[in-house]
Amino acid sequence: MVLIMMISSVSAGQIKSMRIGQGIGSVRIVFDADSEFEYKAFLLSAPSRLVVDVYDVNVNQNIERQISKNNLISSTRLGVLGENGKRIVFDLEKPVVIKKAFMLAPQSNFGWRFVVDIAIASEREFKSKVGTEYAFTSSDNGGKKKSSSTKTSKAKSNSNKKYVIVLDPGHGGKDPGAIGYSGVYEKNITLAMGKELKAQLEKSGKYKVYLTRSTDKFIPLRDRVKIARKYNADLFLSIHADSAKNRDAKGLSVYTLSETASDKEAAALAERENKADVIAGLNLVEHSREVSDILINLAQRESMNRSSEFAGFMVQEMKNSVQMVSNTHRFAGFAVLKAPDVPSVLLEMGYLSNRQEERLLKQQTYRRKLVLATQRAIDSYFENMKHASVF
Repeated sequence: MVLIMMISSVSAGQIKSMRIGQGIGSVRIVFDADSEFEYKAFLLSAPSRLVVDVYDVNVNQNIERQISKNNLISSTRLGVLGENGKRIVFDLEKPVVIKKAFMLAPQSNFGWRFVVDIAIASEREFKSKVGTEYAFTSSDNGGKKKSSSTKTSKAKSNSNKKYVIVLDPGHGGKDPGAIGYSGVYEKNITLAMGKELKAQLEKSGKYKVYLTRSTDKFIPLRDRVKIARKYNADLFLSIHADSAKNRDAKGLSVYTLSETASDKEAAALAERENKADVIAGLNLVEHSREVSDILINLAQRESMNRSSEFAGFMVQEMKNSVQMVSNTHRFAGFAVLKAPDVPSVLLEMGYLSNRQEERLLKQQTYRRKLVLATQRAIDSYFENMKHASVF
């Protein structure tokens, strides 16, 4: 009998580890395993819990301590379920619904993975999905497994996706922006840079690129943000050139939204009457005020994190090409950076008030260096984001 149990234990697969990733109003739980296994995922109330039952597979006891910081799950517990099952319980901070639960076959450097996606919901939505009758199971889809060709086709489709980038040449029309040492207008320098960068990015075939303005036109700051959201931008880059009373000041800098500015903007958004707006693909009208406020906050936090990631790539690439100011990545409450669900960065290419930098920024050959460095930063950012989202 002991021998049989030992053989059974050795032959069973194992869930080796667990990872939790924070999304915009959502959380993804990933279990890394060495073989496929049967599962059932469902919600329970009083208290609010996500329950994952797994069968004929061993579970590493350490997964109880592998919960990373997130907004929806507070703790994890592991228990035994009958003779051949294990139960993993996730205590919930807020009401959620299960969006997906599925197995991923081994690929690249990954083995088998079991993924559960949950998203914040109203209390009413949560209660309507409580119970094992709403469980996601390994026998879903009629017990049929997707063919490898279907998976390959889907993966190929995702890999061919073109990211959407909105470039925002600063100022324009009646607003000239900074006026350079010899009288050049910032609005003309930023428009030239925007058009050159757009052409280079489109040439790569990886991106759909839009300009907030392609002519000498005045566009209010908030309208620039609306344009980014209209195109469902994956990245928003506002292009500027600086100016200072000190004519010796020079160097490139990169700005993202400050924590303080974000908090004020989140509060303003939450107080607006027209919550028919859609944040991160979620219609706020469908949720209570409390849930809407949380969704706005989560969306902005996620966007700020990604904005900072991109800013890091920008600094890394630019420092090899041009002169930088000290503490190159800076923070401010620029209105154009306040799209709640679009990663946004503002690039100050240099000081037009400095005779040398004004001369350089007027040269297409110099702007070409900025264009190529920006393209490398954008490529690195999206490549990193793609790896981070594939479990």
